Amino acid sequence: MDNEKIDIVVLWVDGNDPDWKAQKEKYEALETGKKHDTSADTRAQRYRDFGLMPYWFRGIEQNLSWIHKVYFVTWGHIPQWLNTSHEKLQVVRHDEIVPKEYLPLFNSNAIEIFVKNIPNLSEQFLYFNDDWFFMQKANPSRFYKKGLPKDMLAFQPTVANESDDTMPYIVLNNAMSLAHHFKKREEVKKQPGAYFHLGYPPLYFFYNLLEMAFPRYTAFYTVHGPSPMLKSVHEEVWEKEREALERTASHRFRSKEDVSQCLFREWAKLSGRFVPYNSHKDLAYFNLGENDDKLYGVIEGKKKLFLCINDSNKEIDFETTKQRLQQAFEKAFPNPSSFEKKKEEQ
Repeated sequence: MDNEKIDIVVLWVDGNDPDWKAQKEKYEALETGKKHDTSADTRAQRYRDFGLMPYWFRGIEQNLSWIHKVYFVTWGHIPQWLNTSHEKLQVVRHDEIVPKEYLPLFNSNAIEIFVKNIPNLSEQFLYFNDDWFFMQKANPSRFYKKGLPKDMLAFQPTVANESDDTMPYIVLNNAMSLAHHFKKREEVKKQPGAYFHLGYPPLYFFYNLLEMAFPRYTAFYTVHGPSPMLKSVHEEVWEKEREALERTASHRFRSKEDVSQCLFREWAKLSGRFVPYNSHKDLAYFNLGENDDKLYGVIEGKKKLFLCINDSNKEIDFETTKQRLQQAFEKAFPNPSSFEKKKEEQ
């Protein structure tokens, strides 16, 4: 394991880039101008930037110094402060990994299904969204054991969440794709320890037990944080579920007909290519606008291994929230990383 390379893949978008905005507005008008109803999700929350990526890189450098390479996937824009000559950094444009017939894409679900196409990407890699932050040190053994991802296999029914008319469908779409290839009770018999691991949180251990009463899959709980993945699993899913993936790729904007990157993660679990681990205990998850004072305290105190800050459906004062988040992260990570240009170079 010590000799294996582990990369990071992170998606980032600059919602303030005027060229990107002009292109997005052009295709958004085409999308919403269709005669039939569309399920496209084009809300500002999908794209606005709180200016936190310098702290993302500071967290990576301070806490995951063993990472082999960081692949920074963007539409084409690059932060002015980013040191693109850094030996561990590779900027990857969408047009380098996504077939041209699908471009341009403004749908993270569609972009992330193509990360396997990144040249020289290692077999083992951690997938990140740009709102997942590493706050404490971790070793490679936290994520992989004998080459397999450490993760949590947990059932959780998808629910009719009227405040979000997209994600419940995506969760169900993932489960439908998985159900085409895995039979619930047969899979539990093959690897019972993967479902009834004593280290899992009691709630999810109970969910798994309760779900045995139902012969078909409902849905899965995927810890919303850094995802340990295998490139070979991505390639296998593309071979077996190409129709669902190509359908997702055809959606320029997030759609209720999408699948997500969680499909790859759950596929690895159901096919037995993972090591049971309570990854839930390492995560602090916050929706902006719900408990922000507690969030700022968790950031400043670096109280969890990793942190997810979800720009959700809540109404917030964007500029005030942005400033307060930056102040909290500055207290947590005051020293610039080598991924940032020196002040005189910016």
